[in-house]
Amino acid sequence: MKTSVIKSVQRMKQFAMLLMVVFAVQSGTAQSAFEKFDNQEDIRAVIVNKKMFALMAKMEVKDKEGQQFLALIKKLDNLKVFMTANTKRATEMKAEALKHIKSAGLEELMRVTEKGKSVRIYVRSGANESQVKELLMFIEGSGKEESVLMSLTGTFDLDELSTLTEKMNLPGGEALEKAGKK
Repeated sequence: MKTSVIKSVQRMKQFAMLLMVVFAVQSGTAQSAFEKFDNQEDIRAVIVNKKMFALMAKMEVKDKEGQQFLALIKKLDNLKVFMTANTKRATEMKAEALKHIKSAGLEELMRVTEKGKSVRIYVRSGANESQVKELLMFIEGSGKEESVLMSLTGTFDLDELSTLTEKMNLPGGEALEKAGKK
């Protein structure tokens, strides 16, 4: 399981770097709970707004898997990912995540803890139990490993998470995939 968590974190780093290079997306929306982590020296950030998702959804794909991914993309509003190996910044990110969890009424979906590494996933439900309006994930790194805070908003179903994690290589992908199967 340790290698799967490490691989998930590595895939997220690759995804984050790809988004930063290819899309160079900057947040221009109203203040959010995590805006203070953007443009910080010790924190890498990837922010994808609804406009970028709309552009991505216009891609032409012919395979079923690609079409499922594009259908999901149309349902997303924002993706914010913040990563740091700085212990002080990671503590700040965790505190802000906990504050947001309480204020936004998020519920814990699942938690995976192994050898000092913790992955926690929270959701705010939509019209039914399987519909998600917001997903927040916090991966608490230990030692030199990065901590990752990810916020995903939109209106999507939990069972669509496997498509999302597979195509976007999100951190904690295996945990998200298991959550989708529940």
